[in-house]
Amino acid sequence: MSDETRGLLAGLTASAIWGGMYVVSKVALEVIPPFTLLSLRLGLGTLALGIVWLRQGGRGIARRDPSASLRAGLPEVLALGLLGYGVSLGLQFVGTRLSTASHGAVITSATPAFVFLFARWLLGERVSRRRAAALALATLGVLLVVDVRAAELTPGLFRGNLALAGAGLTWAWYSALGRRAARRMAVLPLSLVAFLGGLGVALPGAAWELRTETVGALTPGILLGVLYLGIVSTAVAAYLWNKAFELLEAGPASLTFFAQPLVGALLGALLLGERLTGGFLAGAALISLGVWLAAATPEGVES
Repeated sequence: MSDETRGLLAGLTASAIWGGMYVVSKVALEVIPPFTLLSLRLGLGTLALGIVWLRQGGRGIARRDPSASLRAGLPEVLALGLLGYGVSLGLQFVGTRLSTASHGAVITSATPAFVFLFARWLLGERVSRRRAAALALATLGVLLVVDVRAAELTPGLFRGNLALAGAGLTWAWYSALGRRAARRMAVLPLSLVAFLGGLGVALPGAAWELRTETVGALTPGILLGVLYLGIVSTAVAAYLWNKAFELLEAGPASLTFFAQPLVGALLGALLLGERLTGGFLAGAALISLGVWLAAATPEGVES
């Protein structure tokens, strides 16, 4: 299996996992405040990846020198995690709590466009005409899938939508920087240390919000949701997302993000009885075409 195929599968799997995350998060956030939930999520993710890393011998962070000290890239990766898993995921939880699922899907669909911009600026990746067309097709597909006409445009949602926009922008910045870091660091310890960086934002935020808010009843369903968010949506999905950016250029890797609203809509149909429209089918086709078109562009070739 080629690196391109492995990268696409990793990114698509991560995005598919995140497709079910918004529903779980929305329910959990009714009981647990945002930064408290984020702290639990990152704590569980750190524990899960830490166990795997130690079982593999606790190898160093440098890809070319397995015996290298983990401290060699510690400051950079901690800062990376603070941005991606602290600021971005914190804004995502705040936005999810204040806004709606449809708004979240529409606003965060801008993330791949931001990744293309950051990849051009930070990594020097060229945006070919084919990849620009792929981005446009996939973005149009998302708008068809989520049916932007159903979005509520009320002033009360402004803060939530603003937080979601900030989450998309900072996640794109994190992803591009993660591509650069993954060129020289092993993905597993990179993800693990990045989680620790995220806790640098999440834990103070949780301490602050618990001064004025309380945690509700932790039912078995809520506890299962927290485990899903921490182990599956954080440890597994974040590792796969970072792996995709190691194996692919940032632009094509970012387009796998569009699997998220597709899976979300499918879960809505399967679990909530929501109807899949012709717009969903057309949107799914456009997203698939966009991802294929971007991945089919040879690196460094303008077409």
